[in-house]
Amino acid sequence: MELVGKTVTKKQRPVNLDLRTIRQPVAAISSILHRVSGVITLFALAILLWLLSESLSSEQGFNAVVEILDGFFVGFILWGVLTALAYHIVGGIRHLIMDLGYCEEIESGALSAKVAFGVTIVLSLLAGVLVW
Repeated sequence: MELVGKTVTKKQRPVNLDLRTIRQPVAAISSILHRVSGVITLFALAILLWLLSESLSSEQGFNAVVEILDGFFVGFILWGVLTALAYHIVGGIRHLIMDLGYCEEIESGALSAKVAFGVTIVLSLLAGVLVW
């Protein structure tokens, strides 16, 4: 390829397409999990709104919802949804703080991601106590 009398050569760089061998920094993992928790929260919100609608429709609807939510498996799913919601809120606050110009450097960004994970673990344990 020739541009204005100069020859441009294409660099032969190694390409790694095996995503299992790439080690992501903690801030990248935090950002990816924030997006995943948002998707989980979106779908869970639709189901929870349907359950709320059913429970408010009549006494039979309320009893049906209580029956649905009484099992261990559903409790486990509810705990997971609450954990995803907690992480999404904590991650969102982290991103808002970064938008204000704080914790934008690599070291402080990694530290804020670790703090977000820690706060989410505490909130997840509290959600577990609430569900069970």
